[in-house]
Amino acid sequence: MVEITDGFTSAGLALEAQTLTLPSLSQGEAIEIGEIAVAIGRDRKLPIAVEVRMGGWIVFHASLPGSTPDNDLWIARKARVTMATGNSTIYERVLAEEQGIDWYVSKGLPEESHAIHGGSLPLNVTGAGLVGILLVSGLPQIQDHLLGVEAITEFLARKGELH
Repeated sequence: MVEITDGFTSAGLALEAQTLTLPSLSQGEAIEIGEIAVAIGRDRKLPIAVEVRMGGWIVFHASLPGSTPDNDLWIARKARVTMATGNSTIYERVLAEEQGIDWYVSKGLPEESHAIHGGSLPLNVTGAGLVGILLVSGLPQIQDHLLGVEAITEFLARKGELH
């Protein structure tokens, strides 16, 4: 596994996830988060696919020009990691690197169906925990993750919930 920590730590990513906790997540809000991510992608002409899930339900999906069907496969593999752990995929990868373990072996989950590559972010709700997932695929994994962070941050700012 190629190390990508690049300044990321599991502690820092855990704090980031806490900062990005949502006050609520309705279907409409989930779609709005997806639309924000797509707007960022369109503005920057990025070849990304964006998906937002609530549980196992895909409530939003868009594939921008330059993205491919492979992005949907990556999204599915990343989503399985966040559903299994409740954490972002980049958090799981950085934590595994810090611990010096093979994540797939330690979790007993196959790499064919799971991917600890950045771009899957939990949509946690205060008092409810994991309610949804924002997924981005098409860029190098750090950029996938950062675009997701930017979209959630923008959503919280619009709601007046960013502190």
